[in-house]
Order: sequence, then C-alpha cells, then structure tokens
Amino acid sequence: MPPHLPEFVDPLEFADKRRRLVGELPLAMFDRIQEFLSEKRGSVRIELEFGKDGRWSVVTGRVEGDLALQCQLCMEPLNLQVQLKVSLGVVGSLDEADRLPGAYEPLVFGGGVPMRLLDLVQDELVLAIPPIPQHSDCGSAVRAEPRQESKHRENPFAVLAQLKNND
Repeated sequence: MPPHLPEFVDPLEFADKRRRLVGELPLAMFDRIQEFLSEKRGSVRIELEFGKDGRWSVVTGRVEGDLALQCQLCMEPLNLQVQLKVSLGVVGSLDEADRLPGAYEPLVFGGGVPMRLLDLVQDELVLAIPPIPQHSDCGSAVRAEPRQESKHRENPFAVLAQLKNND
C-alpha cells in the first residue's frame, strides 16, 4: 500500500471523523481484475470522503484510471478510461440496505474488523469492466453474414418415401 494511504479502513470510524483519502493504488495490487488486464502497469487514482448523511455513514468520491484490456472479439488492446463516481452507504445487513436512500449503493460492513481499502476500490473497478470488453466498431465487423435460404428446400424425408415406393 502506498505510504500515505491506509491498508485498512473502518468506514464507520472514518465517517465519524470525516476522513478524506486521496492517492493512487498500483494496478498490480488489484488481484481480482488481473485476468482482464493486458497491461499491469499504471495506477488508479482515488479520492474518497467518509462522512454522514443524516443517520447514515457514507463514502463518496471518485475512482479514476486507464485500464488496458483486451478486446474479446479482435483480441487487440482496448483502453478503458474509468471515471467512477462512488456513492456508498454503510450498512450492517441486507435488511438495512433496503432502507438506504436511493442515492447510495450499499456497502455491507459488520463493524469490528476493518476492511481493506484495496477491496473497496476493487469492487468498484470490477463493476466498471464490461462483461465482454470490445471495441465499439468490432461488433459490426465480426458479425456473421446471414445465411441465404434457398427457395427450394428438399424434404428430409424424401429418401424414406423413395425407399417405401421401391418395396
């Protein structure tokens, strides 16, 4: 972890103290997105603010970076510019998540054991990567040509009919 960013965060405690985290995390540290990356160099910039919105502890901010992916159609490099707005409400359970204001996505945190900052940021990145990364113009170039149906289709049972007539 870079020296000025903590490895672990307690979202509830950080929200009470209104902490702000700004820095960069190397892409090489994000183990769950490594399989999607064609280039592991570079970093992700984060700016996270922990605070309160009424009775809710919240995490807001941005996650930005350039991810070098591989197009799954042409297999060429694909640069994905990630500019994510983070808007999380800290909840203790899924039932509590149902009561969270609509502006926030739930961040389930049971308290007690701090969570890794890397995991919090990585969850946002995982959601930003498309299920099938591809260039915008690859879909039309690779699409198969529709088959031309012939006007005269042979009956698949015609051979059986001929066998019956031969008897």
